[in-house]
Amino acid sequence: MTTVYDVPADVLIERVATYFKVNVEEIRPPEWAAYVKTGSHVERPPQNPDWWYIRCASLLRKLYLNGPIGVSRLRKMYGGRKRRGTRPEHFRKAGGSIIRHALQQLEKAGFVTKKDREGRVLTPRGRSLLDAMAARIKKELERENPELRKY
Repeated sequence: MTTVYDVPADVLIERVATYFKVNVEEIRPPEWAAYVKTGSHVERPPQNPDWWYIRCASLLRKLYLNGPIGVSRLRKMYGGRKRRGTRPEHFRKAGGSIIRHALQQLEKAGFVTKKDREGRVLTPRGRSLLDAMAARIKKELERENPELRKY
C-alpha cells in the first residue's frame, strides 16, 4: 500500500493544496492573510497567492508524519533564522495564529481532530485523503519513469 512516505513531499503538498482550493469550502484564507508575515523571522509576506492552501496541506502532512502534535511544536517546525544585520542570526518560531487558524479550518472540514491534552491528529478521512493522493502520484511517477517499479 502506498503511503505519504513513498512520494516526494513537494509534489504531494502541491496536489493536496490544489484539492483544497477546488473542492473544500471550509478551507479559505482569512481576510488578513494577504498582509501578514508567517513569522517574526520573515522579512516579507508570502508572494504566492495560494500560500494558505499550501500551508494547510503541509500541516496535514506534518500531522500524518508526527501526530499527535500541538501548535507550539508546529511553530518550531515552521520557524527559521532571524537576520539581525551585523549581529549573529538567531532562531525564531513561526507565528502561531496562522497555524492555529489553519488547523481550525482543517478541523471544520473533518480532516483533523483534537486529542485530549496531546495536540491534534488526523481523522480517518484525512489519512485516506493523503494515502489516495500518494497512490495517484506514485502511479503517475511510475508511468513517467518505468525504472521506479523495480523498488
